[in-house]
Amino acid sequence: MTAPLSASGKNFINLEKWLLRQTGKAIADYGMIGAGDTVMVCVSGGKDSYAMLSCLLALRERAPIDFRIVAMNLDQRQPGFPADVLPAYFEKIGVEHRIVTENTYSIVKSKIPEGKTTCSLCSRLRRGIIYRTAREIGATRIALGHHRDDILETLFLNMFFGGKIKAMPPKLRSDDGQHIVIRPLAYCSEADIARYARAKAFPIIPCGLCGSQENAQRRQIKAMLQDWARLHPGRIESLATSLRNVVPSHLGDRHLFDFSHLEQEEPAREEEKEEAAAVPVRFIAPPFIRETARLVGAGEPDR
Repeated sequence: MTAPLSASGKNFINLEKWLLRQTGKAIADYGMIGAGDTVMVCVSGGKDSYAMLSCLLALRERAPIDFRIVAMNLDQRQPGFPADVLPAYFEKIGVEHRIVTENTYSIVKSKIPEGKTTCSLCSRLRRGIIYRTAREIGATRIALGHHRDDILETLFLNMFFGGKIKAMPPKLRSDDGQHIVIRPLAYCSEADIARYARAKAFPIIPCGLCGSQENAQRRQIKAMLQDWARLHPGRIESLATSLRNVVPSHLGDRHLFDFSHLEQEEPAREEEKEEAAAVPVRFIAPPFIRETARLVGAGEPDR
């Protein structure tokens, strides 16, 4: 087990710099945030959303552009939910915030049989409330705390159980076209985020709706990826990189590549080959080479 970090120690400082660098790179690579944007940061009370809010606040301090951050939490009226924790935390760090209270707990419990996974319905209900709240506060970006491991798990879930090569994009336009969803932690590993959260001593709130319940299929995928990370160092990083290096012509999706009209090229005629061979090849020396040759007295190089 990795030793705990001190929030003032060198290892923690290096970890924080790494997370900020990865978060900043993802934001830049995908154009997640621009000047004048209002970013609604969805904070559930879990380690990932706390880390995302912390990184975005730190990056805003050093960013060359100005943008607004509004932390948002959805109180789903779960029994025993400590409703005072997040408002107190937001006040403590001085961030603008919005607490939305909706009794989605009762809806989920009434619709989903006991023992069945509640995540799907709960997610759909939350999404609708998040979009509505974003409109109310004028948010131009909705930031979610999914990290690199979440994205890879979703990729394999869709491949193994859905027959699709599909994951969570770092930047997404909603189906109705009215919202832009961003995932600033797309390049960050869950392990790094967990170490950072422990060092920062975030007031973690477990999900009271489902407790420790987790989709069984996702749990299998997570275990598989963790085994790969342990047995084959570098494999997870390579997988994450592959999502940014897609070659449609070497897959099989006819909507992404026009396979039906793919034919061999006509071979060049003999006279065309002879004409091409007869054209002299001229080397054009770059200016710095010509100048160097002149200074050392070698004359003008061949052109």
